[in-house]
Amino acid sequence: MPLEGKLVILREEQPDDMKALVAFRNDLDTQAWSKSLPPDYTEAMYHKRFNAREFSVNRSDARFVIVHKETNEVIGFTIYSDVEPRWSATMGMAIAKKFWGGGFALDAQEVVLKFLFVELGVRVARMWTHSGNPRMVGLAAKSGFQASGRQRQSIFKNGELYDNLILDLLREEYFERHPELADNLPPL
Repeated sequence: MPLEGKLVILREEQPDDMKALVAFRNDLDTQAWSKSLPPDYTEAMYHKRFNAREFSVNRSDARFVIVHKETNEVIGFTIYSDVEPRWSATMGMAIAKKFWGGGFALDAQEVVLKFLFVELGVRVARMWTHSGNPRMVGLAAKSGFQASGRQRQSIFKNGELYDNLILDLLREEYFERHPELADNLPPL
């Protein structure tokens, strides 16, 4: 079930993607969450996780590979998880550094948000990042996310302490930003 944006296609993971996914997760710039250095993800770990799932997409969580629409190159991954039906979901993303600033992350983020709000009918989408990741905070703000929580000095990265940030986007805020889409769910 690929999801299509203007610049990217989000598709299910495939065995050939494991090498790229390991590279994204072991890159301290793209994964942004390291509390122990160096990251030690391996292809064997990813293959084990991949083989343990019947599908990489279901209603409670999904992992998508982000593919550059023009070149068919794998440029990152995105997930949604912790879905509480008709209530909330958490999302995350990593994009290869050479594609930063090209609109790919925003396009992928918007594709996932549309899926969460229109198809799954969630009330709120959440994402976690840290205060030392201004690119992610700015990307989230472009889609309307707002800071809703902060855990002070809870992330250790590159010898520095950062605040853990909880960002969220409410259903009504999403549809206000997207008047071309109809909100077909009745209000609570």
